[in-house]
Amino acid sequence: MASIETDYLIIGAGASGLAFADTLLDELPDAHITIVDRHGKPGGHWNDAYSFVSLHQPSAFYGVNSLPLGANRKDAVGTNQGYYELASGPEVSGYFNTVMNQKLLPSGRVAYHPMSDWQSEAGPAPGGHITSILSGARTAVTVRRKVVNAAYVSPSVPSTHTPKFTVGEGVRLVPPNALVQLWQARGDRPTQFVIVGAGKTAMDVGVWLLGCGASADAIQWVMPRDSWLINRATTQPGMEFFKHNIGGQAEQMDALSKATSVQDLFLRLEAAQQMFRIYPDQTPTMFHYATMSQGEVAQLRQITRVIRMGHLRAIEPTQMVLAQGTVPVAHGTLFIDCTASAVEPRPMQPIFQGGQIVLQLVRAPLPTFSAALTAYVEAHYPDDAVKNNLCQTVPFPNGVEGYPASVAVSMANQFKWSQDKALRQWVRNSRLDGFGKLIAEVDPADTEKLAILARFKQCAMAAMGNMPRLMGAAARQPG
Repeated sequence: MASIETDYLIIGAGASGLAFADTLLDELPDAHITIVDRHGKPGGHWNDAYSFVSLHQPSAFYGVNSLPLGANRKDAVGTNQGYYELASGPEVSGYFNTVMNQKLLPSGRVAYHPMSDWQSEAGPAPGGHITSILSGARTAVTVRRKVVNAAYVSPSVPSTHTPKFTVGEGVRLVPPNALVQLWQARGDRPTQFVIVGAGKTAMDVGVWLLGCGASADAIQWVMPRDSWLINRATTQPGMEFFKHNIGGQAEQMDALSKATSVQDLFLRLEAAQQMFRIYPDQTPTMFHYATMSQGEVAQLRQITRVIRMGHLRAIEPTQMVLAQGTVPVAHGTLFIDCTASAVEPRPMQPIFQGGQIVLQLVRAPLPTFSAALTAYVEAHYPDDAVKNNLCQTVPFPNGVEGYPASVAVSMANQFKWSQDKALRQWVRNSRLDGFGKLIAEVDPADTEKLAILARFKQCAMAAMGNMPRLMGAAARQPG
């Protein structure tokens, strides 16, 4: 068996793994990094995504710290018109390939093992072996410093997951990836489309179907629960959006400071145009930080045949069986499986664990910023206690009741970073941060923007004071 040594062994060449490697490479000039991944090229789940997927957030603050994604332009057409560009799935996949081949590998300090598995071995020091999926060849690895688990919170995607419902013989069920190939399909064209799932993938499919000419009357949507959505106008990085982004954060803090319950909080956020819901007559019970434009929401509202009868249990040739009843199925119906979850619930862990680092969010909902900051902390701080204090794991909400805790921990982390001069400066200079540099560049003579900043700070203090009450109310909610 061949053998190698490395300082850091990173499991996963997806967005978080590459963001961590990119920052660590810059902050620890003597470190050698080995990256192991099951995919054949960098990018993680982006390699398996449907072709019409795009980022929720602007490209301007996604990816790795050292290499911009996109051209920082605004879209001139479509539902994102007037907002900063959102990289498509193929663009993101190509970008991560560029990161690997133009930044990481040319450094001479990164080894990359695609189409490979990692098996750890028990012992006083981290170590194990890499096994090639193609040849079965094994390579023993001595890890001098740490193993970095960048796959712990990896999302599930429709093309690779197994549905939790049964599918009868003759039923046509496809992942979103197959939709763009329908022109090649043999047999009759679909007469009806049924979107199964309520998350961002299902929303993307709805927008895509309508945009490609499907009639809204021909679409049914199996939606176990409705979702609150972030208004994309509030995520724009440009100074011209200052009222929307920083002013929007002030509105969020104001809502958090005044809300008497989680339900009241979301209603306040909706009234302040920070949040959307697709169907105004429904009260959402899900929040996963999905971000959409008003144009996308308007399109989705055209779909009125929404089935709210709980989770799908089975698809039979003549009917759908749901938790709360059955619904007839028309001949020629195409079902689209959007039930894979990008945010599968996993127990939170400390990020720094001796010889292991388990990458998780330190600011919701930014995985690449979180990974990059974790790498900076790993490079510059003395022990796990200090590091974990700076990088408290942020819980990702599932239902709406988890949102206050997610905000509270993110804010607590941000406050700690602001008290550390070097870390504060790194965050401010990081392109993945989104808004730190924007705030720093406010003209001291711009009284309007200074007033927005003052309101944000005042409301943030009040929000932190009200957060325990909101989290306590959330914990008391049934279910």
